[in-house]
Amino acid sequence: MTDLRKKLYEVIFKADTPAGKAFDVVLIICILASVGVVMLDSVDTISKQYHGLFYGLEWVFTVLFTIEYILRMVCVPSKRRYATSFFGVVDLLAVLPTYLGLFVRGVSYLKVIRILRVLRIFRVLKLGNHMRQADTLRQALYASRQKIIVFLCFVLTLVVIIGSLMYSIEGTQEETGFTSIPASVYWAIVTLTTVGYGDISPQTPVGQALAAIVMLLGYSIIAVPAGIVTAQIAQTPAKAKMIACVACGNINHDTDAAFCKKCGTQLNRQEAE
Repeated sequence: MTDLRKKLYEVIFKADTPAGKAFDVVLIICILASVGVVMLDSVDTISKQYHGLFYGLEWVFTVLFTIEYILRMVCVPSKRRYATSFFGVVDLLAVLPTYLGLFVRGVSYLKVIRILRVLRIFRVLKLGNHMRQADTLRQALYASRQKIIVFLCFVLTLVVIIGSLMYSIEGTQEETGFTSIPASVYWAIVTLTTVGYGDISPQTPVGQALAAIVMLLGYSIIAVPAGIVTAQIAQTPAKAKMIACVACGNINHDTDAAFCKKCGTQLNRQEAE
């Protein structure tokens, strides 16, 4: 790696140096500003008055992010690993919508996905260790996937049965909205999840009684997934350490790991402390 590439790498990928921290802070400000421009441009009253300004600013941000992405690809040790990593994909998606917007109408509003790049603030503010809780939650969700799938299958079966019953009870009255079994299943889902839009509601005493039972049942069902995940979290050992691999971005490493378990790159443990 040449001296220039090393210098670029330290500035772009290192947050423990003044230059690296300044680069990340400026980058985050630009990301927030660009997302703000996209959001304001979607408001008709504001867009009619400042659309030209927003359009120019958007291209300025896009060019800056494009240059930044190219520089990252130039100085990173493994281009393929960076390009396929989470942040590598997000960095690419941050600039693609603007160019695609020249050919496909409406795609440009997908630029708001670049807000994900603000996650780099964890590295700037040294909050990486606080991501252990998120990793623990991810492990608990993965370990509980079979129980959650069984629970979802049970809920789907339940709403189909409830919807069919409600259609049998209320289906004879079109003004209630229970015009078909799918419509009744939609009502059952809305009611069971305690959302309650109110666009469809039972009118007969029997239908209202069934609706009351479904409402009460909804409160108990909502607590089941939380209980499954909470029980799994209590059983999950805290063995992951938040040390980001500079090559692939993987953060799930054992406490005593010296090399990335995904790509084998040596970990910079001093930066994580």
